[in-house]
Amino acid sequence: MDGNTDVHCPAAWPEELPPAGAEGCPDCGLIRHGTRMVWGEGNPNAPIMVVLDNPGSREDREGRPFVCGTRKTLQKAAQLAGLGQEDLYVTYVLKRQPKKAYEKVVARSICMKHLLDQIESKSPQFIFCLGNVAVQSFFEQGEAEVKRLRKAWHAPRGIPTAVSYHPLAINRRPNLWPSFLEDWQFHCGVPGGTGFAA
Repeated sequence: MDGNTDVHCPAAWPEELPPAGAEGCPDCGLIRHGTRMVWGEGNPNAPIMVVLDNPGSREDREGRPFVCGTRKTLQKAAQLAGLGQEDLYVTYVLKRQPKKAYEKVVARSICMKHLLDQIESKSPQFIFCLGNVAVQSFFEQGEAEVKRLRKAWHAPRGIPTAVSYHPLAINRRPNLWPSFLEDWQFHCGVPGGTGFAA
């Protein structure tokens, strides 16, 4: 992958536990899939909130800590853009990983209440949505596409928001890596952008 060299050691970032009463939320139906809730990872007080569609596994089959491909690619791009764990809080539209068919649009709409509660309580300076699902849910636009919205600032919820591709898309299509890194650098103002580091 051009420019995507291993310059750091991926790590399992600290996980923020769900607030009291949220962990057993049955509203979206994903609790029946048997996966645990992942509320958020990184620094809960970070200036940048990264929003993805749903969490990948944090443990392998034996229960040992595990850093999935999504997290590895995200962390690598963040580091190359000059950001660390202390700068980022990563969370999700869906708080559980789906394991079988489900009503996607309905579940995402229901679970947005948790994300909006997080935004209200944490008051991030910026939002960074990764992937079409996160963008469509957060922007409330079912046809929104990253490729049409990237490299620009938006404010769908009244907060400065930028977008990029999902890390899994980068892993599957390495030719997207330069654009992915460019979006992180745009978000951070590196070089000459209008983002966090500007």
